[in-house]
Amino acid sequence: MSALPSVRGFLIVTAVVVSVGAAGAFALVLNEEKTPASASASASAPTVELKDETPRLETIEPVRRFGQGGPGVTVTPPRLLAIAPATVPKKTRYALSRLKHVQKVIVVDAGSVKVAGTAVNLLAVEPAEYRSWTPQAVADQPEVWSALARGELVADTTAVRRFGMVLGASYQVDGGPRLRVAASATLGLPGVDGIVSAEVGRSLGLMQGVAVLLHGKEGKIREAAVRKLLGKQVQVLPVGAGAVAPQPVAGQQQAGNQQAGSPQADKQVVRQGSYLELYKAAATRCPGLSWTVLAAIGQVESSHGRNNGPSSAGALGPMQFMPATWKAYGVDGDGDGVKDIWSPYDAVPGAANYLCANGAGQGGQKLRKAVWFYNHSWAYVNKVLGLSEAYARTYA
Repeated sequence: MSALPSVRGFLIVTAVVVSVGAAGAFALVLNEEKTPASASASASAPTVELKDETPRLETIEPVRRFGQGGPGVTVTPPRLLAIAPATVPKKTRYALSRLKHVQKVIVVDAGSVKVAGTAVNLLAVEPAEYRSWTPQAVADQPEVWSALARGELVADTTAVRRFGMVLGASYQVDGGPRLRVAASATLGLPGVDGIVSAEVGRSLGLMQGVAVLLHGKEGKIREAAVRKLLGKQVQVLPVGAGAVAPQPVAGQQQAGNQQAGSPQADKQVVRQGSYLELYKAAATRCPGLSWTVLAAIGQVESSHGRNNGPSSAGALGPMQFMPATWKAYGVDGDGDGVKDIWSPYDAVPGAANYLCANGAGQGGQKLRKAVWFYNHSWAYVNKVLGLSEAYARTYA
């Protein structure tokens, strides 16, 4: 992959751990346009009764392995990786998808940066779209997708060993952001040392739309046909689905594994034992906000952590935050030093934080509007507030 476009300049390794895209003063909307707008702002919430089979919230324990709990991802492993010298046009992408034995195509950004004079080859992807292209063991690991959502680097396990990367360390990109190596995974792509989000890739200056992954029956897609469409300068590399055995992903250390004396080891991690306790504790962040509103949103968005996404719109975690909104409003709810979009202990208080920023604590029409900001649909608002009233009656 030496021909990957390179960012000019050198990188300097730094011991400072800085998370890319930390929360800033962004006025962003959560779960943008997930549901078509309908009904009116003044419409009242209908009376809703909880079904008999609805589990009691005090019996639902928040997951300890964040990001799991939803339906599994069906992976479609790439059979060929092609690196084009320039952006692949839409017409060519369509032609690639029509090649014999090709069942699925994805085009992502790619490029090369330098760390201490050594080239590191990266792909820049949209996590929700790319997840099914990874080995099953990687697709099922929340650490990987949490890291990408936070704007951090997921390094290939072989690259970590080869370059001597340190998980949790940050590397300063010359003329670009600092990249934190948050997790490692066996990506299984020849010559690819790591992946970042598409947003981070743009900030690094990676070339857009130059890397093509093709899925189909193993060994059946003709490399010559791909070269004919992409040009003589294209690099086409076979990807053996069984050549690289998926390895467990090593992500951020959990609070219980921190070394004594480290900053995170000195923090007190508090995690509630049930969703009922979690919703009640999170609501205290916003005076005037009932915990039942958070419980209603949790039920609608993920059925209390049972379906954590990614959604078709790219929303993630038990409260279905869009990653950009999470950067602005996410919180470290359990005190483990990490704002994790997949963690219910962070996502639920993060939802309280977001609702409060939009006036939910004032009640009445302010509450209705705050819920509307969560999802731009008055039908959604009515459903949430109807469920909220049902929870209030049930737990009175």
